[in-house]
Amino acid sequence: MTELELILTGKTDSHIHWLTDNVGIHQEMLSAFTQLQLAAQSAGIALTIASGFRSFERQLTIWQNKFSGTTAIKDASNQRVAIDQISEEEKIHAIMLFSALPGASRHHWGCDIDVYAKNLLPAEQSLALEPWEYQASGHFYPLTVWLAEHAKAFGFFLPYDKFRGGVAQEPWHLSYMPLSQHYQQAYTEALLAETILNSEIKGKDLLLALLPALYQRYIANIADN
Repeated sequence: MTELELILTGKTDSHIHWLTDNVGIHQEMLSAFTQLQLAAQSAGIALTIASGFRSFERQLTIWQNKFSGTTAIKDASNQRVAIDQISEEEKIHAIMLFSALPGASRHHWGCDIDVYAKNLLPAEQSLALEPWEYQASGHFYPLTVWLAEHAKAFGFFLPYDKFRGGVAQEPWHLSYMPLSQHYQQAYTEALLAETILNSEIKGKDLLLALLPALYQRYIANIADN
């Protein structure tokens, strides 16, 4: 694989600047994110990264655990999916509503991050990264309003701003357009097919059979930046 293909599929972290032991972002996004964070701070919002760069191996673990039932799969209403009562194809779609295929996560690129407002999280609550937290009655609603007004000025947009029939709405998912646009254009279905073929992912044969439709529904199907 080329260096670009390694970045696209999460097989390298050579492009990552580590903010902490667990949180890393693309080194070319550091300045823009710092400016976004400072602007949010001035508005009384402690903008914090919940998840930044995610390797192929980490995404694969998430997939394997959900596919096997070790980790619960939730639907759009936050209800647990009974995987023993659905087909393998239905299970794939249920997982991909919130979790990307390994090799196809925008988090591999390091320029897509999940964010929340640390100072708006009630002391007695844990971060869930669920839509209700960011909606009008949720504690992160001020962050939602602020990002809608200011994120674009710093080069950021929300690729999953609403449900389009693929990935669920993710009001916490920010993407740095100057980098992600380049990676989105460079990414191909053929690269994903090769990545899946050379992995030990659960459901491999069916994934490869369904890949053209999955690619269009969950990977290419994002908001205009």
